Amino acid sequence: MGKKASSKKTTHNLDSFSLFTDFDIHLFKSGKHFKLYEKLGAHLTTFNKQEGTYFAVWAPNARAVSVIGNFNYWNGNEHKLLPRWDESGIWEGFFPGIKKGEVYKYAIHSNTGEYLEKADPFAFYAEIAPNTASVIWELDYTWRDKQWLHDRKKSAGQPKPYSVYEVHIGSWRRKYEDGGRSLSYHELAIELVNYVKENGFTHVEFLPIMEHPFFGSWGYQLTGYFAPTSRFGSPQDFMHLVDAFHQADIGVIMDWVPSHFPGDAHGLFKFDGTHLYEHADPRKGFHPDWSSYIFNYGRNEVRSFLISNALFWLDIYHADGLRVDAVASMLYLDYSRKADEWIPNEHGGNENLEAISFLKEFNEVVYGTYPDAVTIAEESTAWTGVSKPTYLGGLGFGQKWMMGWMHDTLKYFKLDPVFRKYHQNDITFSIMYAFTENFMLPLSHDEVVHGKGSLFGRMPGDEWRRFANLRLMYAYMFTHPGTKLLFMGGEFGQTSEWNHDRSLDWYLLDHAPHQGILTLMRELNALYKSEPALYQFSFDNRGFEWVDYSDRENSVMIFMRKGEKTEDSLIVACNFTPELREMYRVGVPYRGSWSEIFNSDKPIYGGSGVTNPRLLYTSPVKYHHKDYSVTLTLPPLAVVVLKLKEAKAEFELEE
Repeated sequence: MGKKASSKKTTHNLDSFSLFTDFDIHLFKSGKHFKLYEKLGAHLTTFNKQEGTYFAVWAPNARAVSVIGNFNYWNGNEHKLLPRWDESGIWEGFFPGIKKGEVYKYAIHSNTGEYLEKADPFAFYAEIAPNTASVIWELDYTWRDKQWLHDRKKSAGQPKPYSVYEVHIGSWRRKYEDGGRSLSYHELAIELVNYVKENGFTHVEFLPIMEHPFFGSWGYQLTGYFAPTSRFGSPQDFMHLVDAFHQADIGVIMDWVPSHFPGDAHGLFKFDGTHLYEHADPRKGFHPDWSSYIFNYGRNEVRSFLISNALFWLDIYHADGLRVDAVASMLYLDYSRKADEWIPNEHGGNENLEAISFLKEFNEVVYGTYPDAVTIAEESTAWTGVSKPTYLGGLGFGQKWMMGWMHDTLKYFKLDPVFRKYHQNDITFSIMYAFTENFMLPLSHDEVVHGKGSLFGRMPGDEWRRFANLRLMYAYMFTHPGTKLLFMGGEFGQTSEWNHDRSLDWYLLDHAPHQGILTLMRELNALYKSEPALYQFSFDNRGFEWVDYSDRENSVMIFMRKGEKTEDSLIVACNFTPELREMYRVGVPYRGSWSEIFNSDKPIYGGSGVTNPRLLYTSPVKYHHKDYSVTLTLPPLAVVVLKLKEAKAEFELEE
């Protein structure tokens, strides 16, 4: 991504050149420049036959700015930047001889009297923490994912399965024979890619990999928005990882944090000695939950910064989507605040109108530029239209995490099965609103931290019942409408709470019950991808129909999943108790023979082996408001999925 500078001058007080045109400045000041990473920051280039680096930084309230690094012994008197004439607040300069790999910061003398040393907000690379300087770098890379991008574009807008494996790169697997270090990007390009592929996930989602000073923040406190963390390798190494996933036909979703940033001295906070990126008033600019600072979404230059950053990862790193963190905290001015700790909007309400406007524009720009990408909102409230198009009054996201489903499901599964009949509404309620948004069902990292324990640890009963309940919950999740997300470790029944400082407990896979959970997950992914009824109408009530949700006494729930073709329809029967239920009658819509295509109680998963091995022939007994019915055996704590095997001559609903 090196630049060849033009000798054509803009109207400027530098006796050199600038990467900015007057139109760039106009776009920047109006909040419409969405490729700022091509202009601001450090760019290797050639000018007047001299190789060097062009620097540009936004610091409107500085009275002097210079570049410091090893190349000048960190002396701010040598490489001084000059302000542009146009009152854009941008300082810039070209310096020959400064090469790729040099570390640097901006020395800023603020008009407030402060002296600050700041990392470059647009740096492509950073020193390994705890060091905090930026690194001059280029983003050249030869991609090999042309076929993936072609297929992604061709299938844009078509229904497809999303089974997302959420990963914290630093703790997925560690090399304890090598001091307990995390895997590098290159090692992950082999081990993680193969693992995700083998187990059938369609996408991987990374917790934020942008540079962050505190490892324990899991990446959610960013200081280098344009730099993949150097803990695991170079920017090209991370590109190689994304490329490897694409060559394995696996999409890459990146966690993105436009909601807040930390107060580290080298970061965005008070960047030029004033509240530049954040609000000055702490009632709008300080986040009480995370002791961090909130972006000023009403400032045009900040909007350009954030939207440019979103496009950067889709453009330069070929990301397939962005999962946007903490959207609820952006939407509400009173989020996690007491009555006297927030300021109402101009209409007297608690909605953050500037953030709402920003989110809409963010989604419009992303989908306008990359219509084959996806944006996903972590939004935990009942805000209307999060995943509806902006022209219909929505926020414009492609999908939204279904937090209500997650809370109700985990609450229900913690119950001893003997009490579940009193809580049938908890497990059926999600269908009441399942199609009001484009929902993703998340069992994320947030559910296995802060004393919550593991998903396995929430399951009641003895060891066999705990494993059976976990298998039941996963099978219910994969047959429920909506896309899927599971945090690493859940796929094999991690028993301990996630700890970012250690590896997952891979030794558990030496034990058959955990191997059974992993086998179940692999086959659930295969079922999900192979049965159109499970994904064609994920966000549409045409894809779901209740058969019976009222059998509270037996804690049984039965529903249909439907695709575009009637013969693709599935019957899903869930038994939420450890009681074996034989000769259980289920109403079906079509006459013929039905076969069991999935059963979570199979011995290969660690189950008891209660299955329906023979074809189930319909009888003309009307049941569950259907003209036909079959009788089957419901295994204990299990999900059974039936599909029409062979239709009779009159393959149709009875008149």
